[in-house]
This record gives sequence, structure tokens and C-alpha cells, in this order.
Amino acid sequence: MRNLVLVRKYADGLARALADEREYGEVGAEVRAFLDLFISRDDLRRALTSPFVNARKRAAVLDEILPRLGTGPKASRFLKLLLGHKRLALLPEITETLPLAWSEHRGIVTYEVASAVPLSAAQQERLVRSLEASEGKPVRLVLKSDPGLLGGLSVRKGHIVYDASVEGELRALQERLGKA
Repeated sequence: MRNLVLVRKYADGLARALADEREYGEVGAEVRAFLDLFISRDDLRRALTSPFVNARKRAAVLDEILPRLGTGPKASRFLKLLLGHKRLALLPEITETLPLAWSEHRGIVTYEVASAVPLSAAQQERLVRSLEASEGKPVRLVLKSDPGLLGGLSVRKGHIVYDASVEGELRALQERLGKA
């Protein structure tokens, strides 16, 4: 991810500007709708990010597109802010980071959980209870399948990884045997 500090800054700023879950859903959907168009149209992306296009023309292009998409005032202000600061190219990463920023803003800790096979609802619930007891805060899981895992889980919180996979256990055993 390029320019992680800026991405987090903008995602956190947008999350703080949202009042509740309903508004988060609406504004998030509006920003994602614009992002889909932005990614799918090379001409639009070039027009909005090229240093060779006049800033007023870029703003006029954005002002023409946003009402057509039905973008509300908060999402429009956010997208115009990105355009004005020449940060629209960071929108894919900002959109990807927004759910994490929203959860953190609400005091919820996010864990990314990778497993070889999808976890059952009971396994997910047991994992959530265990992590909430450890954190003392609500926990949200982002589940991913990783066929490369032989078994077990890999749980990530930010930059910290808890490797409870078979491969991780074998690696730890190998390290202990190497030290002996």
C-alpha cells in the first residue's frame, strides 16, 4: 500500500465525520460507487489525476459526475477534498481502509483471520468471545480463506500476527529444536 500515513489520515478523517452506522453505510456506498467508475474509466481517471489538466477543469468534471451518481453532500465534499489535495489516486486504498477506521472510531478492534477452510458460525463466535475477553473491547473479524495453510488459523491485528496454523507450529518446533 503506497503512502500508508496519508491513506490512514483520510480514512480516519472520513470515519470521524460520520455520525452513525446508517450514514457510514450510505457514504461508504457512494464513495465505492464513484471508485468503481473511477477505476473502470481510464479517461476519467486521467482527467482527474493528470497534472496537465487545469485544476478548475478537474473540479468541473467532478462536479458534473457526482450528481449523476447520486452522491450525497458528505461523500461529495470528501471526494472534492481528495481532488483539491491531489490525493484522488489514493482512493482505492482509502476505501479499503475505511472499514477498519470506522471500527476503530467506534472502539471495535479488528482482526484478520485466515484459515484453510471457512470457519463455521460456532467457531467464529468462539473466536470472537476469546478475543473480546483478551481485548476487553468488542471485536470484529475479517475472515479470509488461505488454501496455503495446512490447518489452524493465522490471526492478525494490525502488524501483529498470531500464527496458530500447523505450519506455524512446525516452524516454532523447528526453531526450538535448532536452539537445543
